[in-house]
Amino acid sequence: MEMKRTNIFVLFLLYGILIIGAVWMLLPLAWMTSAAFKPMSEIIQVPPTWIPKHFTLDNIKEVFKQVPFARYFLNSIVTTGVIVLSVLLTSTMAGYGFAKFNFKGKRILFLLILSSLMIPFQVRMIPLYQIAQHLKIVDTYLGVVFPWLFDAMGVFLMNQFMLTIPNELIEAARIDGASEGRIFFTIVIPQLKPAISALAIFTFSWSWEEFLWPLIVTNSDRVRTLPVGLQYFSEQYGINIHWQMAGAFVAILPVLIVFFIMQKQFVEGITLTGLKG
Repeated sequence: MEMKRTNIFVLFLLYGILIIGAVWMLLPLAWMTSAAFKPMSEIIQVPPTWIPKHFTLDNIKEVFKQVPFARYFLNSIVTTGVIVLSVLLTSTMAGYGFAKFNFKGKRILFLLILSSLMIPFQVRMIPLYQIAQHLKIVDTYLGVVFPWLFDAMGVFLMNQFMLTIPNELIEAARIDGASEGRIFFTIVIPQLKPAISALAIFTFSWSWEEFLWPLIVTNSDRVRTLPVGLQYFSEQYGINIHWQMAGAFVAILPVLIVFFIMQKQFVEGITLTGLKG
């Protein structure tokens, strides 16, 4: 009986710590969302109000009016979409190759791919920029996306999940005369949905929020992405906190929508790859 009470106490303590941590982490997001729909006079009010007393959409309208925010948003959608599709395709194909085929140098090549994760981007950005200049893709969509079309972490994640697919299933398909392409797209891919969803969310999140490389490789609003556009906006209108909060709210909204839509698949993907890898 005493042991049961101790377990209940520990459980309540753990949940309490998790709830406090979650609330603490969500406070800035809650404040940003609240401030995005308040007039400036209410934002600087003391004591502060969490629920807007004078709800307004003028802040969001002003953001789109003062800078080409719609263009930044479109640029982020295009570049992020290309990166996500490319990472999903290359990661699943490479993961399938490493998990289900034996070839000379396989282990060394896999280790080389993983070792790239240990090289900070700051070390690579100057060579990458020189490559972009040589290829004449500076200030273009291709220049923004080309360093991220292949992801070593995505290859590792897909490889770990591919190892859980029975080899007998693939061999049976080969015996029946199925081509490797058909096996990959009709047998392997349907079993990867949780892992693909997790990778898609991860890739969408970091590519949508990527700031440093687009800042380096873009020179005009024509291809400038949302995080870079927000930085220029904050430099011009730094005293307008309500506009900055509105811009930040619009920028983070797609990430939240994608996560809420795919959160079930995301949790399944993380759980399965973690347990079965």
